[in-house]
Amino acid sequence: MASRAYIGTSGWNYDSWRDDFYRGNSRKNWLQYCAERFSGIEVNATFYRLQSQETFRRWRDNTPANFRFTIKGNRYLTHNKKLADPLAAIRLERDRAKGLGHKLSAVVWQLPRPFRKNMDRLRQFARALKSWPQARHAIEFRHDSWFDDEVAECLHAHRLAVCQSDAADWALWDAVTTDMVYVRLHGHAVTYASAYGMKELRQWAKRIRRWLRQGRDVHVYFDNDARGAAPQNALELIALVRRN
Repeated sequence: MASRAYIGTSGWNYDSWRDDFYRGNSRKNWLQYCAERFSGIEVNATFYRLQSQETFRRWRDNTPANFRFTIKGNRYLTHNKKLADPLAAIRLERDRAKGLGHKLSAVVWQLPRPFRKNMDRLRQFARALKSWPQARHAIEFRHDSWFDDEVAECLHAHRLAVCQSDAADWALWDAVTTDMVYVRLHGHAVTYASAYGMKELRQWAKRIRRWLRQGRDVHVYFDNDARGAAPQNALELIALVRRN
């Protein structure tokens, strides 16, 4: 099967997009509006609260057949427990997310910035993720103590991806550890707010095309939503990737 690029935004339910990007469309149609323009979307709301199977099914049914979702792992496991005793929490989230069916492509697990490298926790977490084989998994490390060969080798052994996380407030680790690449673009100059210029987007498009040629699926989601840049940047990157 040919590799694919899924490009979109992290979340879609932003009032600040109402008059510009959504152009007066009613809130109930916002997801469908995104799905007609993006190839994938990252569900940010799952980080803050677990969603019901019914909600997931509604999202599945209201999007095109070739559209894909990723979800952000709930903060209870990543931030409260810091990956300790992960199996029960993973199974709970897995069972809720079954409502997305085949449209669930990946799960990204964001670790807190102060959380330093802990190989015992990482290995336990990686083993527990085998209970959720229906989706691929990526881990967003925000403390640079994780950025080393030992962590990369562990991820490679378990087919887990490094989330390449671009922001002004923490370093980016550009390791590629499996046949999926996951990128979150938070805003290079101002985290969660600044827009990416065409020079930066062309650089990302070049990387995406290279990864696709290597046979890797690629996920790229813009999280620079505070000033409304995310949807416009997503559309610009999609156009650049398609151009070649």
